[in-house]
Amino acid sequence: MLQRLVHDVREQAGNAMRLTSLALVMAVTALIALAFLCAAFFVWVQQNYGPIWACLACAAIFVVVALIAAGMYVARKRQMRLRAEEMARAARQSLLSNPAMIATGLQLVRAIGVKRLVPILAVGGLALGLMASRSAANNTPPDE
Repeated sequence: MLQRLVHDVREQAGNAMRLTSLALVMAVTALIALAFLCAAFFVWVQQNYGPIWACLACAAIFVVVALIAAGMYVARKRQMRLRAEEMARAARQSLLSNPAMIATGLQLVRAIGVKRLVPILAVGGLALGLMASRSAANNTPPDE
């Protein structure tokens, strides 16, 4: 049983390695093909319009590609931040609305007693406030 599990893990690791190496080969060959396409475009523009226009045309193409990539990066980063905020909000709401959590809290109050629980809650609230202010300070985006 254990040997079969080890064999399955080895097989999956081997498959992942093969797929990664194939993806790397595809990426390198696509990059080489893109380089030849750029060179061909540069030569064609240079023959028809001159070397300055060829350089400007290639630069414009790469600037447009870079702007598209930057826009996609910003959109993805914003989407990830919104998703993280939504998950945090859902986690906060689920803890407060979970009946099992409320029942556990009530049992804890009954077992410890209200007079003993007040100082513990005060220290816990202070610690929670410090953690919240520290995480809020860490989550502020740096000035770019």
